[in-house]
Amino acid sequence: MPEQETELPVLEPGETSSAGSELGLPLEQAVPLSGEASPPATEPVDRAEFEQLKAERDQLLDRLARLQAEFENARKRAERERISDREFATANVVEQFLPVLDNFELGLKSTGSLEQLRSGVELIVKQMEEILRQLQVTPIPTHGEEFNPRHHEALGSVERQDLPDQHVAEEVRRGYRLRERLLRPALVRVVSNPKQTSE
Repeated sequence: MPEQETELPVLEPGETSSAGSELGLPLEQAVPLSGEASPPATEPVDRAEFEQLKAERDQLLDRLARLQAEFENARKRAERERISDREFATANVVEQFLPVLDNFELGLKSTGSLEQLRSGVELIVKQMEEILRQLQVTPIPTHGEEFNPRHHEALGSVERQDLPDQHVAEEVRRGYRLRERLLRPALVRVVSNPKQTSE
């Protein structure tokens, strides 16, 4: 008697039929032919809903592009204002120093004696100090002050017994600060008092 051929069912991806049980196999051994995990089933989207979602996406993208453009414009505007403010402040300071330059030029053209020239330069220095005072730029105190590395820069030490140790003995170059901000430190020589260091 000829054997009958039995047709084996073919599983489609994602299909979980009981074909394995028909072959006498447990369900765990029945696997899809593709050998890959089946993707989760998704419901079809209505065409009108798709168009609505697409329109919303386009609106959001347009809004994002506008916000990016506004941000870039605001950044450029702030940069222009910062440069303009700096130029205005510089012009204001330079304008105050122009009379000082005029006085220097007048001093160079003068034919007076050396003493007259010296007194003219002293007047110009006073004029400059007054302008700096109006700009709230003040000199850093040095003479007789205790050495402070935040305000003073030591060029060396001077051995002296009439001044306390680690105090300023001599100012080489004046230092300045703008309100509480240091513009440049004062260059000084510091006292080295052997009497105090040996104690």
